[in-house]
Amino acid sequence: MSKLFVGGLSWNTTDDSLYDHFSKYGQVTEANVIKDRETGRSRGFGFVNFSTPEEASAAADACNGTEFDGRSIKVDVATERTERPSGGRGGYNGGGGGYRNNDNY
Repeated sequence: MSKLFVGGLSWNTTDDSLYDHFSKYGQVTEANVIKDRETGRSRGFGFVNFSTPEEASAAADACNGTEFDGRSIKVDVATERTERPSGGRGGYNGGGGGYRNNDNY
């Protein structure tokens, strides 16, 4: 439980400001604001890693629902991502679509 999810971040929040804000509650080992691949703009959430689960828990309790960079943030224990099916959106692995050449039937 040493990794926290932080949601509701301001578009102006940076990795450094996130690090500084949470370092009041313990030893932060990493702080990342997640950015859109194409635009480089914040997606409004991030993750903060602490050196111990106790520090992470104290930070979550202290910061959840508080204001940071002008926004009310949600802080919770991060959960591991589950495996997603491969093969594109929606897990559908079917063929192309739209145009059908009736000469093939």
